[in-house]
Amino acid sequence: MASRKKVQNTHINAQLRELHGALLEIVSVMNRPQRDEAMVREAGISLDRALFPLLVLVERLGPIGVVELADRVGRDYTTVSRQVAKLESLSLIDRQESTTDRRVRVAVVTASGKAMTDRIDEARARIGQAIFATWDEQDVKDLVRLMGKFANDIKGDVPAAASAEVE
Repeated sequence: MASRKKVQNTHINAQLRELHGALLEIVSVMNRPQRDEAMVREAGISLDRALFPLLVLVERLGPIGVVELADRVGRDYTTVSRQVAKLESLSLIDRQESTTDRRVRVAVVTASGKAMTDRIDEARARIGQAIFATWDEQDVKDLVRLMGKFANDIKGDVPAAASAEVE
């Protein structure tokens, strides 16, 4: 039985390497500044490229604190704090006291910010339709289902058994 498990692990490890390579490619494309500029252009909005992902995250995840926002975009807290202040000055987000911790101020999207993210969503849909134009409908459904499952599972910490093997 142990030899079968080892064969399965070897097979899974090869697939994980391929998956990791694909994810690196996706992240690389998604992190390109030109990608955000193209999305802003396609949406027909006027917004600094650096503010674009923050506005989208506030709309999707808000209310959200600056520390969590900074962690999610991989930028330092002070930079994100300045950018959030800029979004607030543009009336795209509001900052308010957290309902769970009065010491924390959280960002929430305004009606103007929501209107802007709606335009971004429409642009994303047009771009996505072009990307998936040659895909079978079932392949798209499978990708969405499996990526959702992967996203939910990857959010957690490394399981105790896996971290014990590393030590």
